[in-house]
Amino acid sequence: MKIWAIRSCFIIASAAICYVVYDGDVFAVLAALVVAFLLVAAEFCLHLPSTRDVVASLIGLFLGLLVAVGVISLFPQSHRSLTIILVLSFGYLGMMLGYYFATTLDFGGLLRSNGAIRSRETHALQSGNNFKILDTSVIIDGRILEICQTKFIEGTLVIPRFVLNELQRIADSTDSLRRNKGRRGFDILRALQNNPAIVVEITEEDVPHLTEVDAKLVHLAQERDATIVTNDLNLNKVAELQSVKVLNINELSNAVRPVVIAGEVIQVFLLKEGKEPNQGVGYLDDGTMVIVEDGKPYIGKALNVEVTQMLRTSAGQMIFTRIKADEMDVDEEPGLHPYSRSW
Repeated sequence: MKIWAIRSCFIIASAAICYVVYDGDVFAVLAALVVAFLLVAAEFCLHLPSTRDVVASLIGLFLGLLVAVGVISLFPQSHRSLTIILVLSFGYLGMMLGYYFATTLDFGGLLRSNGAIRSRETHALQSGNNFKILDTSVIIDGRILEICQTKFIEGTLVIPRFVLNELQRIADSTDSLRRNKGRRGFDILRALQNNPAIVVEITEEDVPHLTEVDAKLVHLAQERDATIVTNDLNLNKVAELQSVKVLNINELSNAVRPVVIAGEVIQVFLLKEGKEPNQGVGYLDDGTMVIVEDGKPYIGKALNVEVTQMLRTSAGQMIFTRIKADEMDVDEEPGLHPYSRSW
């Protein structure tokens, strides 16, 4: 981790400076190490920087040392111990201020799609690095907005710049369907940013040695110890194989769907034929597929069916049913409400 490399260099430099200034005095070196560790502990919860962050930290360190020299010149008779403390303190303070400046200021400016939207980078320091990285599919899907509004997802929503670039390419597509999906994605992002209860971070961090967006997402999640939020089954599997935590919106949707048990009676409107001979297929209000044995003659009608089996898969939930005996000869009018239970 780059930030820990910066911290380690500062601690080692502190000990080395005291060793030179105090002619190898062991106690002075130990005192410098204690002060350096205390300063590092004061800002423990930082995030991984990009190359820009490292450069900004070094510039901050240089400016901090200049300030320290200026303060020391005001006290020419000061003790060497005070001099060392001032140099270390201002140097470290400048380095960290440079880092914070680089990670919190959005250099990306305005991101445009059918009108400009402003990218803000809110760098929240939260315990446990509670970051949720959104992929392109879950942004376009849109359900993430309602889930965040209900506070089922906590922490900072991180949208990498390379995800926004992919969303921009979709919004600029010549295909009208893809173009509408891209614009919908930007509308969802705007709504997330405008909600004061949701913390959104647009990060400039990139993984230049990788080309695939999914690979970049997994790498970034590993660096930040973050969770990927997606509804892409393939990304879900790849991330889990690499020990990256994943929140799949489709799995959440399946988990909160109404539970039916064998023998329960539901009403369904049959829309089409099934894959197997003589099957009819309908859907509940939540999109659950209902497969009705011997339901082909009743396509275009609503009827009461008895649940025989419920099957959950990664793609969703399917309910297998058979027609109730007292429905066999009932010619129901089509257009009835497609989902109601008989209790």
